[in-house]
Amino acid sequence: MTHAHVAHSTAISGFVDSLQEPRTPYISPKRLSQALGVKVANLAQLTGVHRNTLRNPASERLQGRMREMVKVISAATELTGDVDKAIYWYRNEPIADYGHRTAAELVADGKVEAVLAFIRDLENGARG
Repeated sequence: MTHAHVAHSTAISGFVDSLQEPRTPYISPKRLSQALGVKVANLAQLTGVHRNTLRNPASERLQGRMREMVKVISAATELTGDVDKAIYWYRNEPIADYGHRTAAELVADGKVEAVLAFIRDLENGARG
């Protein structure tokens, strides 16, 4: 494993650890919203769930959608080498191949695999 790869893995692990709801096996909606720089109420839109679902952090649907977001941000972190850059890209960078929609918009619509494939293409030298 290269030094850069170890550093990226550590950054990703620290990011994922920072999202844990204390004393639970769940991702905290509050902590994820803070990491993304959005209000908790806006997290419903980003996860593609009804806002009332946020009141139940243990909801499998909510947890599944937040795991998808974290998976994409983690993959983007491996590409950029920095969690903050990855989050900025996730929220703001339009992807031409997908109608200039952002990764966040695509993930909210359930297109996680398409975004991960796009990131893999970038890792393999394709242009975004």
